[in-house]
Amino acid sequence: MFSRRNRRPPSPELAAARECLDRGDVPGALRELRQVSSAPLGEVADVVARAAGAAGFDDLRKAATALAARPDRARPLYDYGYACVERGVSYLAIPALREALRLAPGSAGLLRELVSAYEDEGRHRDAVDALLAHEDGLADWPDRYLLVFNAVLAGDLELARRQHARLPDPAEDVWIGARDRQNRVLERASVVGRVSPLDHSDLRGWQYVMGGTVLGTLSPFGFDAGMAGRYAYLQDSHERCLYGLLRLKSVVAAAGVRPRSVSLLPDRGSRILGLAAAEVLGLPAEPFEAGREDTVVIAYDLDGTARADGGPEVIGQLFERAPGQVLHEHASCWTDPPAVTADSVTLLHQSAVAPWGAGLRQGADGEVERGESDRRPEAVIAAEIVGADPAPEAGDGETPPDPAEKLTDFVSAVAGTWLRGDRARLRSSGPVTSSRFL
Repeated sequence: MFSRRNRRPPSPELAAARECLDRGDVPGALRELRQVSSAPLGEVADVVARAAGAAGFDDLRKAATALAARPDRARPLYDYGYACVERGVSYLAIPALREALRLAPGSAGLLRELVSAYEDEGRHRDAVDALLAHEDGLADWPDRYLLVFNAVLAGDLELARRQHARLPDPAEDVWIGARDRQNRVLERASVVGRVSPLDHSDLRGWQYVMGGTVLGTLSPFGFDAGMAGRYAYLQDSHERCLYGLLRLKSVVAAAGVRPRSVSLLPDRGSRILGLAAAEVLGLPAEPFEAGREDTVVIAYDLDGTARADGGPEVIGQLFERAPGQVLHEHASCWTDPPAVTADSVTLLHQSAVAPWGAGLRQGADGEVERGESDRRPEAVIAAEIVGADPAPEAGDGETPPDPAEKLTDFVSAVAGTWLRGDRARLRSSGPVTSSRFL
């Protein structure tokens, strides 16, 4: 036991988190903990135990309590880190797992859990560095595979190719799908590298490398102010929907794809946009059917599809593609990506309100208020989309020019690698970073 006079004073970095907990504000406490950089792990764990108890996360509360009691032991550090990752607060896991790995440098399990935490936080360069620091002890599957995976997402294709060349075929079937996806990623990188710079501002190029997604448009706002072609908050419009569908039409033509129908997904937003797409593409519209070939499946946003009646089953059916099937998503969330990755996406956003959603407007008193959603028939709204003005927004003038010819030239160059493999979820924003807003 320490005497009272020998105890260290509480870290001032944790004061704001403690104050949030005193008010019952657990989300606020977690936001404050994200800013903590140098507080002792035992003190951080004590605050986390309080937050976890208030949230009803008993596993994390127990692990944090154990770490607060013994912050110098690898096992409590690992258990706490594991629980943090499982509960979606990987940023809290990283310091503990780093310390645990320092205490037990030969532990493959610790290394993999640390890499997993780095991946959750988008810190792919840190994941690469951790794996390279233990390269002599790496197993090919999964460790060297993870090294290649994170090198790609960090934008280091030279390292990724070098390490990929050292990977033998997996001995266990469980890794075959991962190997095939990684082969496709590096093949796409080779093709894209001939027509696009693949630097840290090449959003379209990297979206294609990572997930096989053709990105139709770049946000015309804040390109050099942290957004790099992504939207933060978006109140969408009929005009933007039509512009995205016309870009989709150009993409399909440039790739030499010949669809015979438009498939309508079960949620209202996707049905509205799908009816408009059928008019723009000159194709019949049919309810979605699993396995239908030579069709364009239209989603306004795939998260909305997943929430619809029957949506989870449909999302599962979209994971494996049918021949000639193109999955198009208009508005895709880049901070919380959907469960399947679309082949074509109009735009990337952090938060979006559909044109028919309850958006913000200026009230009669001049105050901003939430409007009412548009409950008119789907066909009526679809007709308004088709009749809208498709001219692109002028923006702030800082986004690089992105005429239709630039997009179609890109698609023509990569067409041989498009529409291949499964549609595994893309969890990372990759080498092109954008500002995030809570």
